[in-house]
Amino acid sequence: MERSTPRIAIVGVCASGKTMLAEALRARGYNARSIAQEHSYVTGMWRAHGQPNILIYLDARAETINARLGRDDWDQAAVAEQHRRLAETRRYCDLYLPTDDLTEAEVVERVVCFLEGWFAEPPPEEDRPYRSSRAARKKSTTRRR
Repeated sequence: MERSTPRIAIVGVCASGKTMLAEALRARGYNARSIAQEHSYVTGMWRAHGQPNILIYLDARAETINARLGRDDWDQAAVAEQHRRLAETRRYCDLYLPTDDLTEAEVVERVVCFLEGWFAEPPPEEDRPYRSSRAARKKSTTRRR
């Protein structure tokens, strides 16, 4: 992997697709890492691995988590606790993507589309509803950290 490859950190709730996405992105040559922040009470855990160039937040509802993990003990309170722990991450993410109604391939496709547009002029916001407003603002200021 080239040294100039942007560092991508992937965070989110349990069973949202972090590991799968990181592996799929690495297979495509991206410098991606899944950060299991929800298992830690350390705010800013994603920063402990080095400031990423791109921060991706994956989300999922309790019923999705249960289905993906083959469990039935996740409830809204458990997800709300993970959201509380991940609040800083959500605030600073470049891409927020709920994965409940997406296949693994669709998650990868949307993220790759986002990444391909990261250093290019983005299309109008309404054409890319999964692109965060922070990313759009960053495009008008600075792209490289």
